[in-house]
Amino acid sequence: MSDHSAARIEILPVEGLPEFRPGDDLTGAIAAAARWLRSGDIVVVTSKVVSKVEGRLVRVPADPEERDRIRRKLVFDESVRILARRARTLITENHLGIVQAASGVDASNVAGDELALLPSNPDASAIALRWGLRDRMGVEVAVVITDTMGRAWRVGQTDVAIGSSGLRVLHAYRGQVDRQGNELAVTEIAVADEVAGAADLVKGKLGAVPVAVVRGLMIGDSESRARDLVRPVDEDLFRLGTEEAVAQGRREAVRLTRPVLSFDDTPVDLSALRGAVGAALGVPGSESLRFVHLADRDRRKRLLDEIDADDVLYGAPELVLPFAVGPADAAGGVQALLVALAAEGLGSCWVPSVPGAVRALLDLPGDWRPLGAIAVGHPADAPLTPRPEDDPDDRFLQR
Repeated sequence: MSDHSAARIEILPVEGLPEFRPGDDLTGAIAAAARWLRSGDIVVVTSKVVSKVEGRLVRVPADPEERDRIRRKLVFDESVRILARRARTLITENHLGIVQAASGVDASNVAGDELALLPSNPDASAIALRWGLRDRMGVEVAVVITDTMGRAWRVGQTDVAIGSSGLRVLHAYRGQVDRQGNELAVTEIAVADEVAGAADLVKGKLGAVPVAVVRGLMIGDSESRARDLVRPVDEDLFRLGTEEAVAQGRREAVRLTRPVLSFDDTPVDLSALRGAVGAALGVPGSESLRFVHLADRDRRKRLLDEIDADDVLYGAPELVLPFAVGPADAAGGVQALLVALAAEGLGSCWVPSVPGAVRALLDLPGDWRPLGAIAVGHPADAPLTPRPEDDPDDRFLQR
């Protein structure tokens, strides 16, 4: 099997391209600016220009705070799950299966009243551009569409391939023998990502050069797609906690809990809310506990008006009502939910008493005893951070 490398490669910027807008002819612009393009070249295009010509721009107010609010909402809309959170930084899996910061929603290199989403199908966009260049110029090229991402355990970002056509995106060496006689077991080179990173060395971020050409590598694979580079989340070792990490997470989650009296307007990830409820219901002694999520905003306001509720309940993005079935005391399960919410990065405030009338207002069984109400959301004052770990020596007595 051949090596994935080449004896010599060239990386050529495609200069003189216009500022692209929805509906513009990307193929024609590249053909006009790179008349020197020839068969065997790899055309590398930043996803931003593809998003622009395909109309993946969202008009937003120019006000920075309102623009950021809409950006955060789009991050949730473009994601299928939140994988990690630190303060306001989210690592998500988007609808393409790509794991990256903020679902690829980007405010750079667009007008101040716009935001850019990733292309809806970058592999299809790469195919269309490849065929378009073949028709316009009579050349057989490969196309790679790139976006900028970070990498686990590495500082800084690099361009990677999110769309590809005409290039073998992976080169497997499994079963091959190196010069020292060692059989390679797992080596698989992400060729399209290496092409993307190499092209960015002449594209840059500030020079208005969104397209480059990599010359000298072998092309010609008509089946390989950038989607082949996406590792399924369930197979990603970096999301699997060790026993030590799990234990530390439990300790820190307890120290995260604090009453949150005001919330910002960041939407609550409902899968995180359901996960926290599931964790609380798994605590021993929670068998008598029931939770009601008041998702209907109009119904929630009517109920809060009826019971003359505390202001913090009105201001919360989400509201959960815990109930005990029968005479059992399920307060420990409520505390478990507060800790589980904190572990999900969600702030909460438990208002420990609400009128028994909520049973009738919500049409619940008569033996469901309301324990209070829990406001849930993201703190407006500051992100959740663990309190300093107390030294128990002067308060933990043994006799």
